Amino acid sequence: MADNHNPFSNLENKFNAMQNNKKPQKEKTPIDYKKYTKPFIGIFIVFVVIVIAFANVYVVKEGEFKVVRQFGEIKDIKDTPGLHMKIPFIQSIATVPKYQMNYKLSEAEINTKDKRRIIIDNYAVWRVVNAKEMISNAGNLINAGSRMEEFIYSVVRSELGQLEYSEIINDENSSRGSLNDQITTHVNELLKKDNYGIEVIDVRIKRTDLPEENEQSVYNEMISERQSIAQKFLSTGDADKRRIEADTDRKVREMLATAKKEAAMIAAEGDAEAAKIYNQSFSKDPEFYSLYRTLESYKRTIGEDSMIIIPSDSPYARILSGYLE
Repeated sequence: MADNHNPFSNLENKFNAMQNNKKPQKEKTPIDYKKYTKPFIGIFIVFVVIVIAFANVYVVKEGEFKVVRQFGEIKDIKDTPGLHMKIPFIQSIATVPKYQMNYKLSEAEINTKDKRRIIIDNYAVWRVVNAKEMISNAGNLINAGSRMEEFIYSVVRSELGQLEYSEIINDENSSRGSLNDQITTHVNELLKKDNYGIEVIDVRIKRTDLPEENEQSVYNEMISERQSIAQKFLSTGDADKRRIEADTDRKVREMLATAKKEAAMIAAEGDAEAAKIYNQSFSKDPEFYSLYRTLESYKRTIGEDSMIIIPSDSPYARILSGYLE
């Protein structure tokens, strides 16, 4: 029986009632991880297979060879663009370019036919046409380029050794226009003979220099040659000038002679025609013609300081004095 005088008696009764009404807790069941092991292993295996598959897929791009090696030996070469797959852990992939490449050759000193020394600087444009032959005989691109450089140097030395120095440096008398094609053809023949699997597209002589000790003498020779050519042009020009002047003077003399002859003929014809007209006119009145002749003679004989001594009764004096009867 609760004490009516205890202020916490109601709280104690409520707490006891709550403890009596509280439900008992259930015990937790342990998780069985064994049933998740097999699915996890399966997912992991699938993931590993996908990773390995993607790791062994390779892409062949335009302008390249893909060399498939198996235990170090060439198994296959792919040159068609697309996706391909190799055998994991057994095969490896190497890339060889198929597009054209530039190769700068080292400067080399050669002797010309006339025993002159020159330094040449070449470059070549080349490409791989058979990756298997290139790898089998050269090993890699670096070795293939070195072999190509040796062939180019040998051919250039042989070709330029057959030319005079003046033919090489003088563009007017030089045969260098076809020299590059000859070098390219000969180098390709040597590369094809040894099955290097590469092809030279073009070989160009980029620069031709002289050893320092020979520069001044060659420059003097070039100056002398140019002066000789200039003098030849001047002499030819002077000869042409004299020939043209002589031809022009001859034509002028011929034209003047022809003009004078024609003028004389025209003047003679004019004088004859004038005389004919005068005769026809004066024959109609002989007295007037005699008077006219007399008056015309006065113009030629009488001047400001002229002195004429003639008889005063002569007809010539009478007419001059004004007596016409």
